[in-house]
Amino acid sequence: MDFLTTHHLLGLTIGVATFLVIGVFHPIVIKAEYYLGTRCWWMFALAGVLLVVASVLVSHVLWSSILGVTAFSCFWSILEVFQQQERVHKGWFPRNPKRRYYWDD
Repeated sequence: MDFLTTHHLLGLTIGVATFLVIGVFHPIVIKAEYYLGTRCWWMFALAGVLLVVASVLVSHVLWSSILGVTAFSCFWSILEVFQQQERVHKGWFPRNPKRRYYWDD
């Protein structure tokens, strides 16, 4: 870790990690909505809270930052899972034939 600090690469490393975390959350949200529907929002909330606590408890800047970015990506995914349901309703994504949707009522 001293290498990153010495060569002023810590910010760049955090940026790359943020990019990767956000990229990983896109398919997670799609799959979560497909298999679980919007009722999975609380899982993202719980994971976000736990990751915020972990971010506060970790003293190293790099790991604390990555945990914080992941926490807020979880919080953002709560909104995204509801928007994903709307995208399914519009036909932009496949719907799970084994689940009922609010527009089927």
